[in-house]
Amino acid sequence: MRDLATAWRAAAQGAGATADDHTVDAEGSALLARWAEPHRRYHTLEHLATLLAIIDEEADRADHPDLVRLAAWFHDAVYDPRTPGDGNERASAELALDALVTLGVPTDAIDTVRRLVLLTAGHAAPAGDRDGSLLCDADLAVLASPPAAYDAYAAAVREEYEFVPEAEFRAGRAAILRRLLELPALYRNPDLAERWTEPARANIIRELGALDR
Repeated sequence: MRDLATAWRAAAQGAGATADDHTVDAEGSALLARWAEPHRRYHTLEHLATLLAIIDEEADRADHPDLVRLAAWFHDAVYDPRTPGDGNERASAELALDALVTLGVPTDAIDTVRRLVLLTAGHAAPAGDRDGSLLCDADLAVLASPPAAYDAYAAAVREEYEFVPEAEFRAGRAAILRRLLELPALYRNPDLAERWTEPARANIIRELGALDR
């Protein structure tokens, strides 16, 4: 796995953080601890590293790639599967506010990061929002994985919701997948959409078939 501590420092400084290195590193360590919480099975350090790698690879698609990177760091920083609705995203956005103020990141950059984090609740980036489109596309890239990798992702999500009875989980998961299929577009960036839409839809439809059995 990539050196996430170094990646965090670079993103924070690229976004204009004025705090000293010790403070920046302390905030990064606190985030890494959150991403390593034992109840996580999919929303893990590996998921974070994958998102950051995609954002790095596709950085020219964003207007403010370092802010997209910071949003990736925070978007699932608060993650409790028992929290209803968009509670995790809202708590993550508030965590971003507190941390980035501590780091001395400019206010307009903080506002952008918070907005991007909240976008991941529904993955419906507005037209023309290059930063939001890249973050949401990267977060949904797992849907376009090869079938075996997709099945591992789906199994990990089920493990995170092990406290939910099977019938209830199947109904809830199916509703989420159907909402994804109903989005105007799964992916906003045309090049990524061309590469990822077909395999993603195939995976979702295949999982829905399994859930409905």
